[in-house]
Amino acid sequence: MNTTNTLIAYVGCYTSEAMKGKGEGLAVYRVDSVSGDWSRIQCIQEVVDPSFLVLDRAGRFLYCVEESIERVSAFAIEPESGRLTLLNRQPSGGSTPAALVLDPQDRFLITANYMGGPLAVMAVEADGRLDEACQLLEVEGKCGPDPVEQTCSHPHDVRFDPSGKYLLVPDKGFDRVFVYRRETESGLFTPNQPAFAEEKPGAGPRHIAFHPNDHYCYLINELNSTVSVFKFDPQHGTMEALQVISTLPPGFSGNNTCAEITVAPSGKFVYGSNRGHDSIVVYAVDESSGTLSIVDWTASGGKTPRFFTLNPDGNLLVVAHQDSDNIVTFQVDQASGKLTPTGQDITTGSPVCIGWKAL
Repeated sequence: MNTTNTLIAYVGCYTSEAMKGKGEGLAVYRVDSVSGDWSRIQCIQEVVDPSFLVLDRAGRFLYCVEESIERVSAFAIEPESGRLTLLNRQPSGGSTPAALVLDPQDRFLITANYMGGPLAVMAVEADGRLDEACQLLEVEGKCGPDPVEQTCSHPHDVRFDPSGKYLLVPDKGFDRVFVYRRETESGLFTPNQPAFAEEKPGAGPRHIAFHPNDHYCYLINELNSTVSVFKFDPQHGTMEALQVISTLPPGFSGNNTCAEITVAPSGKFVYGSNRGHDSIVVYAVDESSGTLSIVDWTASGGKTPRFFTLNPDGNLLVVAHQDSDNIVTFQVDQASGKLTPTGQDITTGSPVCIGWKAL
């Protein structure tokens, strides 16, 4: 393991019977910088279904959704140990909160409520505590053709472009990526013009990730197992479709849905997760066009890789498997982008999200 610092890993999971959870709560692990071993140092068991989390940029605070009980919790991070102390909680502003993001100044926290929206905007106090929602953003559109998965709006991600001027919201139910412009002085949001980019009917947009150069973004589509490539205009917040590429190998005929997507810090590679094929797909990025080509598929090491993340150095990729109750780590080849298992396999119930802090 080549990280320069010992890392703290924060692991969220499903805990409730309603979510078929087998986890215990919000867990804190110390990751040894030499051996790569994970040691659990804390578990906050009163946190219910912490299925998505985010840290502020200074590593002082952590925020997580509690999905099934529709609230957002704020925690202070102890600087020396990485342990958590609850600060406060607020209602999520809607049903089934699924994702969070902090604005570039850590002034506001935006929550995506999966079951019909809306997006809730909460001010963040200087001590890390959350205020009640000060803005609710409703999305409008037409449901996609899937009679089960697209019965209403399903915002599944909230992501700022690298400039911090625009907020992008993939909506699985409406087959759209909504774009909001952030007002500099107030920090609140108004719909961009145009207000959204369309996806293919039935695609089911789920998560989106930006290239470091801020001119390209990559959208993983949950329902049709594809990645859509867009050219992004950072001056006007518009998206131009460039490419759609499968996440699956030729000949695969089983059931599959996609979940997570991320771009390597170098900008040379894009990674996506397949649930069903249970793999991580690796793409190479064409530097001149932003388009993708297949590098490899790697077995994820478990069942249902709902979430994965690169460590801060970008040399480890860590996969959380919702249905096999384990976290698996891979070494990243910086030249080829390919993944090699490290042998680290951490047993933990229903893991679905991971966040990092360097000590």
